[in-house]
Amino acid sequence: MTRPTDAVALRCRLCETPLRHTFADLGSSPLCQTHVAPAQLSEPETFYPLHAMVCERCFLVQLPAFVPPAELFGEYAYFSSYADALVRQAGEYCDAMTRRLGLGPRSRVIEVASNDGYLLQHFVASGVPCLGIEPAANVARAARERGVPTEVAFVGVDSAARIVAAHGRADLLIGNNVLAHVPDLHDFVGGLATLLAPEGTLTMEFPHVQRLIEARLFDTIYHEHFSYLGLGTARRAFAAHAMAVVDVEEVASHGGSYRIHVAHEAAGRPVSPRVAQVLARERDAGLERLETYTGFAEVVARAKRDILSFLIAARSAGKRVAGYGAPGKGNTLLNYCGIRTDFLDFTVDRNPYKQGKYTPGTRIPILAPEAIREHRPDYVFVLPWNLRDEIVGQLGYVREWGGRFVVPLPRLEVIG
Repeated sequence: MTRPTDAVALRCRLCETPLRHTFADLGSSPLCQTHVAPAQLSEPETFYPLHAMVCERCFLVQLPAFVPPAELFGEYAYFSSYADALVRQAGEYCDAMTRRLGLGPRSRVIEVASNDGYLLQHFVASGVPCLGIEPAANVARAARERGVPTEVAFVGVDSAARIVAAHGRADLLIGNNVLAHVPDLHDFVGGLATLLAPEGTLTMEFPHVQRLIEARLFDTIYHEHFSYLGLGTARRAFAAHAMAVVDVEEVASHGGSYRIHVAHEAAGRPVSPRVAQVLARERDAGLERLETYTGFAEVVARAKRDILSFLIAARSAGKRVAGYGAPGKGNTLLNYCGIRTDFLDFTVDRNPYKQGKYTPGTRIPILAPEAIREHRPDYVFVLPWNLRDEIVGQLGYVREWGGRFVVPLPRLEVIG
């Protein structure tokens, strides 16, 4: 779909090309972490357009920055440590990078968007000096309580220079699921270049847009995610700041992600053959053809119909349905599909910060996980589908009363 009139004023945040083509128009939604307190139930909420567009030149999929990052991330409700799988994967990553780079007491590790220290705690335990940089003050406090030194800051060229002056540059610089969260890509990547030591290694993880398209993962589109990238697009962003992607790994997190290894071009680091292989595969998948992106809207509409058809049939048959989780992606799915308490009686979340509140927009009560056993629903609707195995394992007891799990994406699946 082309929007020549109302979208022409928008420009690509990577290459400045006017944005004219829709990737997915998901209507309007409140910010995904603005959970509603009981005292706010009679108050209005602000909804923002959730209309992702694609650049016809560099193929960056992106949302406009309606809300300043300080408002989005100044206080945040997402704590990574409540996801056991993420903590375990973080420990495996730290062990692997320690061996690969020979990290020790004289090294320095810096993580940007370090959340509650779920990853850096492993370096602290092994005696490798580290520093977290986290913009959300409440989450940074949790990291410090875990023994992880943490600065409260957004990373950009200026803030990176201040941090380097105080702490030095990083031999290993880490950024997991943050590249999508920055509206000013060039200031952010320039800040990374400042933080990284001349011979250092940067690793960045981000969900790749090819997987988003192929697996119908429309719920990963929300206002806190400004950009959706493939390897080719990410490579352009780093090249603009004299940095080279020297290796790429494929990891399972968030439905399918890349972990890229980046170095300063001046370091002359050899490039792994895997980079060319992944770029070739992206070309074969059509990531350099506009029609690959503009055809996604109908894919999203079909996914919505599948989800609603199941829920309508279940409720019509008198079945009780409860949700599990209140993640950011769940907010997109619930609001786009129009799922409220007429479909889900409640949802539960392990994060005490969310318990006792309501989901943004759809106003579904968020309870503690014990509510599942208390209310014995017929179906548990798993909103953080990327953690399905962990959740199904934790809630295996629902089978005692014949309960089943529903995983809405990538394809709706009922698990007995």
